[in-house]
Amino acid sequence: MTRLKIGTRGSELALWQANTVAAELGKRSSRECELVIITTTGDRLTHADLSTVGGKRVFVKEIEQALIQGDIDLAVHSAKDMPAELPDGLVIAAVLPREDPRDAVVLPASVSTQDGQTATELVASQGPEPCVGSGSVRRVAQLSRAWPTARFQPVRGNVGTRLRKLDEGAYDLLILAAAGLKRLGFSHRISAPVDENICVPSPGQGIIAIETRADDRCTRNALATINDPATDAGLVAERAVVAALGGGCQLPIGALASLRKDRLHLQAVVASLDGSQLLRREVTMPITSAQALGVVVANGLLADGAGPILEATRS
Repeated sequence: MTRLKIGTRGSELALWQANTVAAELGKRSSRECELVIITTTGDRLTHADLSTVGGKRVFVKEIEQALIQGDIDLAVHSAKDMPAELPDGLVIAAVLPREDPRDAVVLPASVSTQDGQTATELVASQGPEPCVGSGSVRRVAQLSRAWPTARFQPVRGNVGTRLRKLDEGAYDLLILAAAGLKRLGFSHRISAPVDENICVPSPGQGIIAIETRADDRCTRNALATINDPATDAGLVAERAVVAALGGGCQLPIGALASLRKDRLHLQAVVASLDGSQLLRREVTMPITSAQALGVVVANGLLADGAGPILEATRS
């Protein structure tokens, strides 16, 4: 049986994710894999504002093109980097169990903290107007409400680059995804997690998603052996929120699904860029109704006035 070719970006985190998928496929389906590193537009434009160069699709476009052309058999992504709508003929065929979906406060390595301090307490300890590094409009929109005196500055680059900039004094603190820090062995750099009720995570945050061709039955059968059903249902619900709200790139939308016994709970927010407006909806439905759950929550947000907020963001 031929090796499965896995398309991936070349960052340390992307390679960790792709190697993890390859190892799981080897254990569960006995399929051997090889990695094909693909440089994306997002990797080349390391200093550009994502909202001006194509948003999330800049991290997946070239990989999806290779998949459509048959140069690779599957693609491994951070689910939060995937646009709401996939190209025709491609599907998310499997997801791995979710890592911590929350955002995290990261202070410079030289700054000592006390056990038990909350994210808000840590931010307040950095002065009256702490400089916060974040490349996410979702984080800035929500955290501007929680930390009104903070100054938010964009930051790009891989995890190691961002941590180096922080430690060199470019920022007072960073807001990063806890999942990426944990997967790369930087758990010790998490000063405090950000409560998901203060900052609802990006849809798909903490989830490794595997994309393939819809008609490639052989690869889809192999991927079915590593799929985590609970995580899959949560991702379906979160992505349904984004799709029903009109998709788009770099929008201040947060969505987080969590399993409560045999039911799926979904909370989602839409905020204005400056955080002055924030709408929130929460609904619980059977796990078998994940898609419908996302649509119900999105329709509730639209009924509350999410449309004009998102339109202002797009324009």
